[in-house]
Parts: sequence; C-alpha cells; structure tokens
Amino acid sequence: MRADGKLISGSLQRIAAAAAEHERRGYAGLWSSESAHDPFLPLVAAAQSTRRLELGTAIAVAFARSPMTLAYTAWDLQRYTEGRFTLGLGSQVKPHIERRFSMPWSRPAARMHELVAAIRAIWDSWQNGSRLNFEGEFYRHTLMTPFFSPGPLPTTAPKIVIAAVGESMCRVAGEVCDGILLHGFTTERYIREVTLPTVRQGREKAGRSMNGFEVIGLPLTATGTTEESLATAVRAVRNQIAFYASTPAYRGVLELHGWGALGDELHALSRGDDPGRWAKMGDAIDDEVLNTFAVVGPPDRIAAVLTERFGDLVTRFQFYAPYEHDIDQWTSVLAGLK
Repeated sequence: MRADGKLISGSLQRIAAAAAEHERRGYAGLWSSESAHDPFLPLVAAAQSTRRLELGTAIAVAFARSPMTLAYTAWDLQRYTEGRFTLGLGSQVKPHIERRFSMPWSRPAARMHELVAAIRAIWDSWQNGSRLNFEGEFYRHTLMTPFFSPGPLPTTAPKIVIAAVGESMCRVAGEVCDGILLHGFTTERYIREVTLPTVRQGREKAGRSMNGFEVIGLPLTATGTTEESLATAVRAVRNQIAFYASTPAYRGVLELHGWGALGDELHALSRGDDPGRWAKMGDAIDDEVLNTFAVVGPPDRIAAVLTERFGDLVTRFQFYAPYEHDIDQWTSVLAGLK
C-alpha cells in the first residue's frame, strides 16, 4: 500500500511548501478536495514545488461541470505535472447539484458513466486527431476544430477515478474508470463483500481484469501521541461516524453489520431541534462501531492495523483524520508501512 496526503487550503505559497514537505517525507501522492475551495487550482502550486509526488482531486464535483470543462482542466494539469495527475470525480448529492451549483440531476450512476465516456472521447480527439462525435442521453459533444484542440500530450491521458459507495456507482467505477475512491464511511467487511465484488462485475462487463486498477482507501484514523490527543481524536472520529451514519444514502453499510436501527436513531436526531444533538449523536457510537469503522491507537500501532485490515484490499490510501493534528505523528506510520 502507498500512503497519500491531503492538500491543505490556504495561500499558494503555503500549498507549495506543504506539497514539498509531503514529498520529502515520502508520501506517494497528494489529493486536493472540493468543499469551500476549487479543487484544481491548488494542484498547480503543488506541481511547481514537487517532482515525484502524484497529484489528484479527491474529489472534484463531476455534475457541477460539463465533460468538456473537465477534459480541458485535466488535460492541462496532466501536461503541467508531466503525467502525474489523476482526475478524481464524485457525484455529490441532489440538493447540492441542483441548489448550490444550479445544475441538472438525474440517475447519477448512468450520468457518471456517460460523463466519463464523454471525457475519454474528447481526449481521444485531442490525442489521436479522431473526429469528435459523442452523442449520449445526458451529454452531446460533436464540435472540435483545430483552433480549440490543445493537441496531444507527451504522456498518457490522465487516469480517471470516481468516488463510490452504492453498488451502481461501484459498477460504473469498474466498467469505465481506472480506479475507485472508497468513502471514509466504509468497513473492511463492506469493501470485501460488497464494494470489490461489484467493481469486478463492472470490470468483467468491460472485458478487463483488476490488474492496474487503483483501489484508494480513506480509512478513518484516530491517533495521537498523548492520552489527551488520542482522546480528542477518538471523540472527533465518533462524531464523524455518527454524521455519516445519519445519512440514508449510506445505510447499506450499517445494514451489512446489523446496525440499521442505529442509522434510524441518528437520522432522527440529525433532523431535530436540539442544539446538543450532534454531541448526542457522537455518544451513540459505541466502541464496537468505532473500531469497525476506524483505525484507533497510538501512531506506532496504526501501520500494523492498516496492513492487517486493508493490505489485500487497497492499493493506496489517505489518512482520514477529522481533527487538528501534527503532521509529525504520521512519521512512524509511514515508516511502518514501508
């Protein structure tokens, strides 16, 4: 397994320095996310200050953009990074697509399948000079003149990976993508029994094997170098698990473990008026649930637990630590993984 880092937001100078530091410490890659900031711009600064670090978006909101705009941005970043860029996409959920981005929403798995196919058709026209003639249910791209073509890359086209939890999206990842971004709200059992078998179905439908297919984990990790910092991390991770568990879209993960009633309880709490409901939701996550969804312990134990649980399941991963922490605490983890 290769370990990746998460790119922090801030000034371009701060981003460039952080990227260089991650490369120095031996991380394999660095991912930029889309929440309160654009996910692509920070990667320009990261590319300037690194030479080996792989860079990607985890994730950029796919349905907030057209296949053409995504194709241009990813193509430019692949050229600028000299082949180190991966386009990581996610669907987001209906309220955000319609009410935040003012874009259409329908049949997300089918739309994602077509969006990826459209991007690849656009890239093929640029790389090989083929006629652009993509006509689908959701997207239509039939015009590309030489003036608007950026021309071929000296490297391969960027890899495309998508975030997936449900079986339909996992199947899309296997069928048309180069990898899958696993959600932080998952478990070893769910990956083993649901996610990867469904991905393999997609690969088989497309006539492809799992060779070279990236499975990118995002394990929730609670660690700290002191009892106090570890307790703070555990509290934050309990709260994060409760937040995800309250979302009906992720109920399948809970049901696999027989915890569907917990999801109902948390969903009801999340919709209430009690100002202290978020703390109560975290209290509902007992140690069994905590240790099923998260890797918990001092830094010198994390590598062993990660390897035991996910060593045969994921090809790379990024620590999901939703709390303030010192980057130095991951040094022993990286050493243990190597």
